[in-house]
Amino acid sequence: MSREVLSLVSALAREKNVDEEVVFSSLEHALAQATKKRYEGEVDIRVSINRETGVSESFRRWHVVPDDAGLQLPDQEVLHFEALEQIPDIEVDDYIEEPIESIDVGRRFAQDTKQVVLQRIRDAEREQILADFLERGDSLVTGTIKRMERGDAIVESGKVEARLPRDQTIPKENLRIGDRVRAYIQRIERNARGPQVILSRTAPEFIMKLFELEVPEIEQGSLEIKSAARDPGVRAKIAVFTADKRIDPIGTCVGMRGSRVQAVTGELGGERVDIVLWSEDPAQFVIGALAPANVSSIVVDEEKHAMDVVVDEENLAIAIGRGGQNVRLAAELTGWQINIMTAEESADKSAQETAYIRTLFMEKLDVDQEVANILVDEGFASLEEIAYVPINEMLEIESFDEDTVNELRTRARDALVSEAIASEEGLEGMDEALVNFDGMERVVAGKLGLAGIKTLDAFAALAYDEFGAILALPSERARALIENEFEDVTDDEMKLIDAKYDEHAKALQAAAWKYAEGKQ
Repeated sequence: MSREVLSLVSALAREKNVDEEVVFSSLEHALAQATKKRYEGEVDIRVSINRETGVSESFRRWHVVPDDAGLQLPDQEVLHFEALEQIPDIEVDDYIEEPIESIDVGRRFAQDTKQVVLQRIRDAEREQILADFLERGDSLVTGTIKRMERGDAIVESGKVEARLPRDQTIPKENLRIGDRVRAYIQRIERNARGPQVILSRTAPEFIMKLFELEVPEIEQGSLEIKSAARDPGVRAKIAVFTADKRIDPIGTCVGMRGSRVQAVTGELGGERVDIVLWSEDPAQFVIGALAPANVSSIVVDEEKHAMDVVVDEENLAIAIGRGGQNVRLAAELTGWQINIMTAEESADKSAQETAYIRTLFMEKLDVDQEVANILVDEGFASLEEIAYVPINEMLEIESFDEDTVNELRTRARDALVSEAIASEEGLEGMDEALVNFDGMERVVAGKLGLAGIKTLDAFAALAYDEFGAILALPSERARALIENEFEDVTDDEMKLIDAKYDEHAKALQAAAWKYAEGKQ
């Protein structure tokens, strides 16, 4: 029988032009699968075939798992302390093996398992072909559409078959069998049918690679595309940079009479491409990304990674773009959250924030409006700044003497300590799911707890103004407003609530609503 095994391996290796080791491992797998049928349950079988004699040995084996892990697969696992009773020096992740009777590997078995072995060999062939393909380092695939499967295009490129999903094709493009197509390698998927290359014609990387093909300076390293953002088939933005002052990065990408950018646009189905000069200065980069709109002023919030961009009425529609397209692409390109507003809206927002900070200082520091206004005018925006800014900076304020400065610093520190203690009290009895909710800060969770919001479901049920009240107002006042459904809320309080309910709070609230919808 052993000679038949060796003969089968040799014949299959020649027929499929693969190494004999691939056939041996495939046959071992087929034998193991057949042997498993003798047992009830999901046992683990290993088969070893001697490469010289063709004689096979079969083993049932158990994986050694930590004692505290428990047995997830009782037919295949053994706890470490039990394994030690059999093998004194065995370690976790080792295997205990027990010899069992091997299946008779006769001609009939060889014929019955030939398809299984052939499938394993085909899988090995595909893996090798894919490995050779990826080894070339190509990110783009150019091939012919061989067939369509449920709307996806199967693209043949040499010996490799790749899948171009329908949602990764440019809208309105009509791909047919036999068409030549170019696409970006988005990822490699591994499933029961073996590895498969997944392509995309909508990924931002696709347009970057297309420009790399058209612009030699990019391949040479003298010009770089820093980032890209796309509304596939409609509009795209790319950010370019060069350290070589002799090169005009935008003109180089456009090409003579627009030849280079037109070649890319043609590949993308007429997609309009804005070429933006990348800048190390985030504000300057955002201003360039919003072109053709002219920016009047810009305020950068490093903590929130956001920018308030002020434009005049004439540029408002241009800056936002149809359906918000221009500002959305600019945000994706730069990685910054961009808030477009008019000068009037900017002034209103600034007034709301100033009112909030003024009220915060009056309440927490127990000072009158005049003192609070002085602090605001001097640029202080938080209790932390007052508590820990170098004392010399505060002594430079003409209206304050040394005693006043020391008293303000002491009150600010006391207020911060009180807030921290109150926050920890609010966390008592709170569900871990709410405390650990993605994006939830511990201080915010504590404020929610003080207002009686202890579960994620309760948080998801909050209206935006209720959440804003909890963030902006003392816990007792926030609770009272919620219970009274805001019947007696004052205009000043509403301004505080609106000012405090910032973009981060909105995102947190939106995530909670999404969580609640997912449970229904």
